[in-house]
Amino acid sequence: MAHTTIQFANAEDKQEFSKYPTKAGRRSLSRSISQSSTDSYSSAASYTDSSDDETSPRDKAQVNTQGGSDFCVKNVKQAEFGRREIEIAEQDMSALISLRKRAQGEKPLAGAKVVGCTHITAQTAVLIETLVALGAQCRWTACNIYSTQNEVAAALAETGVPVFAWKGESEDDFWWCIDRCVNTEGWQANMILDDGGDLTHWVYKKYPNVFKKVRGIVEESVTGVHRLYQLSKASKLCVPAMNVNDSVTKQKFDNLYCCRESILDGLKRTTDIMFGGKQVVVCGYGEVGKGCCTALKALGAIVCITEIDPICALQACMDGFRVVKLSEVIRQMDVVITCTGNKNVVTREQLDRMKNGCVVCNMGHSNTEIDVASLRSQELTWERVRSQVDHIIWPDGKRVVLLAEGRLLNLSCSTVPTFVLSITATTQALALIELFNAPEGRYKQDVYLLPKKMDEYVASLHLPNFDAHLTELSDEQAKYMGLNKNGPFKPNYYRY
Repeated sequence: MAHTTIQFANAEDKQEFSKYPTKAGRRSLSRSISQSSTDSYSSAASYTDSSDDETSPRDKAQVNTQGGSDFCVKNVKQAEFGRREIEIAEQDMSALISLRKRAQGEKPLAGAKVVGCTHITAQTAVLIETLVALGAQCRWTACNIYSTQNEVAAALAETGVPVFAWKGESEDDFWWCIDRCVNTEGWQANMILDDGGDLTHWVYKKYPNVFKKVRGIVEESVTGVHRLYQLSKASKLCVPAMNVNDSVTKQKFDNLYCCRESILDGLKRTTDIMFGGKQVVVCGYGEVGKGCCTALKALGAIVCITEIDPICALQACMDGFRVVKLSEVIRQMDVVITCTGNKNVVTREQLDRMKNGCVVCNMGHSNTEIDVASLRSQELTWERVRSQVDHIIWPDGKRVVLLAEGRLLNLSCSTVPTFVLSITATTQALALIELFNAPEGRYKQDVYLLPKKMDEYVASLHLPNFDAHLTELSDEQAKYMGLNKNGPFKPNYYRY
């Protein structure tokens, strides 16, 4: 397979892409300094290691046992390990499996050609295989260069899903994989499932004719939703899009409860840190920030918050946290965590002022929150400690510990609770079904929230896991409240 470089149509396209935050980043200085930076291509949760094989997957000719070669993964022979990972994930994703069983007879996605760009993990594989069971044809790539579980990608390739992803991609690999998913002879996507907006933007800029014929876009991240609203505001969004990120089930579970559990996992695996008594600053007190702070406080860390929003800041105060400016406390902090979705939240000037041994990481989706680019300078030395852990050494000997090169900590350095991803994946599947089957005119060229009835349905599918029994309204109660006995139970303006 030829090792080609993605070419932009013109200088304007390249300039346009540079405006947007991507998770791909550039090959880090540490990759050129130390070969050990690519030592662990396998996920933290993987059984096998590929460190002995440094050949790029793009330079390998691989076929699965059916003779298919429409994929590009690290090693398709790892498929058996990936299948075991998927089977473990299925145990805690009963709602998605239930949806698969209920709907696979009627095939609500028959005729759907879904191109997807998400984290490729065992949990995502359960979603992809559910979409296939519901009648969809899928092509898939990764939205993050570090979060792919190589064995899972191999398992998907083995079953015939065209998947283009491996852990440790370069920026060029990242865009090449996206292009291979979209640009294939005899197949044209009519649905997009995106996490971060890179796939959507690539199709919009490079394949406008494909973009115009897409029946719907499903987006699940703050970054990607922000891009969609920008397109809509500029009257450039010519297809309906579903904002899954702001559905209640996704926001509460994937952002709040997931981060409450996974922030500690990512920090422990990379640094072996003890949290009791540590001074920690969390930048942003949205759902992600709230989850992180709850976990850190419970283990005895001394946590303070930075915020731009007075409502979120007041919530932090009521929850017992000091609200500060980062520049006021940066010299005292042991750990700095960004959770904003913004850019340059931690600047080079603040990095210069950090104390020796300070741990810096990002829990927001995009890799723009920490000004990592400013650290790739001649006077600083990068030293790879272990997979996804770098020491940045200043001329006076001070070290700052940077995790995942500023990319998403939990999916780059550890794993995410399967049950949480079941909720997100079920929401994504229902959003795809809704957009694909919607009668003409129901959705215009705009960004929509998931209908509340669907949100409630996703939650109800997960209640059996807890043997939870819902109370039913009597006719009299329903009439008194002005509700349908079967929901929805809250108005759209209700804040959970």
